[in-house]
Amino acid sequence: MHFELINELACGLKLFSSKIFKDNRGQFFEGFRIDELAKFGVNVNFVQDNFSYSKKNVLRGMHFQWDKPQGKLIRVLKGAAKIVEIDVRKNSPWLGKWFAFDLNDQNHHCLWIPPGFANGFLALTEELIVFYKCTEYYNSKGEVSILWNDKVVGIDWDIDEEPILSDKDKSALKFEDWVQSKYFDSLCYNYIKKL
Repeated sequence: MHFELINELACGLKLFSSKIFKDNRGQFFEGFRIDELAKFGVNVNFVQDNFSYSKKNVLRGMHFQWDKPQGKLIRVLKGAAKIVEIDVRKNSPWLGKWFAFDLNDQNHHCLWIPPGFANGFLALTEELIVFYKCTEYYNSKGEVSILWNDKVVGIDWDIDEEPILSDKDKSALKFEDWVQSKYFDSLCYNYIKKL
């Protein structure tokens, strides 16, 4: 087995490590195997791959889709990142809770994020390349962003300076605005957890 489940949270997030083969030429590992993931309950069909390039102190997030919610398998190819997930599912016991993971090009961990989480990350190194596989196609009309520094959610990013943000992320919704929105019902925990 080339994938090992090293952390599984009750909310559905799963952190995996890959078996790494090293010799005098360098190293090799399998970054994705659907049969290995299926052994751990990740039985999905990935339809889109994304690459994100960032410089140090860039913060992207917190993004999700209410229409055609995406599950994601995320990995850092170069550099290091603090990956943060917020549960945004109606009726979830973890609604509004955040979870953080350190992914980098040394530990080669990958994180399974089921549909119904707002995803974001902070670049901790001068160069960061993040790769992720998605279970649904990108849908700009069904996308929502939660403020990275929302007071209700209270993410501890552990940074001393203002991060570099896109204009879109600067004007993202407050968490309470998401909960009050007409689209909130579309991300119901009881439905999503069965996917």
